[in-house]
Amino acid sequence: MADLEAILDDLDAESAELDELVAPLSDAGWQRPTPAEGWTIAHQIAHLTWTDDRAVLAARSPDDFGAELERAVEGGEDYVDAGAREIATGTGPADLLGRWRAGRAVLREALAAVPAGRKLPWYGPPMSPASMVTARLMETWAHGQDVADTLGVERSPAARLRHVVRIGVRTRDFAFLVHGRTPPAAEFRVELTAPDGTDWTFGPADATDRVTGSALDFCLLVTQRRHRDDTGLQASPDAEEWLRIAQTFAGPPGGGRAAGQFATGRAAGPQPSAGPKPSAEPRE
Repeated sequence: MADLEAILDDLDAESAELDELVAPLSDAGWQRPTPAEGWTIAHQIAHLTWTDDRAVLAARSPDDFGAELERAVEGGEDYVDAGAREIATGTGPADLLGRWRAGRAVLREALAAVPAGRKLPWYGPPMSPASMVTARLMETWAHGQDVADTLGVERSPAARLRHVVRIGVRTRDFAFLVHGRTPPAAEFRVELTAPDGTDWTFGPADATDRVTGSALDFCLLVTQRRHRDDTGLQASPDAEEWLRIAQTFAGPPGGGRAAGQFATGRAAGPQPSAGPKPSAEPRE
C-alpha cells in the first residue's frame, strides 16, 4: 500500500523547489514567456493553483464535483487552460504566490483526511488519494521544468522523480489510444538509471521490447518537456513508437517541444502544448 504521508512529503519538496525559483522574481519576471506557447511563468503557477483547488473540491466535496465535471464538458478542451488564464491575468504576482502556497497547504490537509479506501472523483476515472498526490507531483515537476528552462536553471533530479516515472510507464496504453492506435498486447520492460545511480525497473525482465536510459530523460520525454531526439533513451522498435507519442497528461495529443530546442540548456522560444492537463494516469 502506498505511504500517503511520504508521497505528500515528496509533493511538498517538489513544490518548495519551484517556489524557490519563482519567489525572487520581479513582476516583470512573472510575465516572461515559457516554452509552453502563450504561457508566462504566472500562467504556470496559476495552472497549478487552479488544479490544486479542484483537487481539494474532489477530496472535501465529492458530491459537488459532479457540477465541476459538467462545467468541464461544457468548456471543452480549453476549460483547464481558461482557468489558468483567469487566475494569471486577474491576480498580481505576490497574491498569486500567496494563493498557491495557501492552496498547497489546504490540499495536503484535505488529502490526508480522506478516509482509507475512498476514491476521489476526477476528470477521468476516480483515483485514490495517493494517485491524486502523485499526479499533482508530476504536474508540479513538469511545470517547474518549464519555469527552470525559462530562467536557464538546471535542476538536480531527486529520488521523488520515481513518481513521474511511474505515471509515465502506466500511461503507455493511454498514449496509444489518444493517437488512435492499438496498444501493444505485451508489456514493455523499462530500465532506467535513477538520480543516485541505482536502477529503476518496470515490466517483465524477459519482455521483447524495452526502454533503457536515464530516469531524467524518460521524465522529460513523457511529460513532453523534451523532444525524443534530444534524449539519450534507447528503445526497441515497438517501444520507440511509444516514446514518439508518450504523454502523462490527459486530453488530446500534445505538441511537445521541438528537436534541438534546448541544445544550449535554455529555452529557444515557445512551442505548442501548454499542458500538462490533469494526469492521465490509470487510477488505483
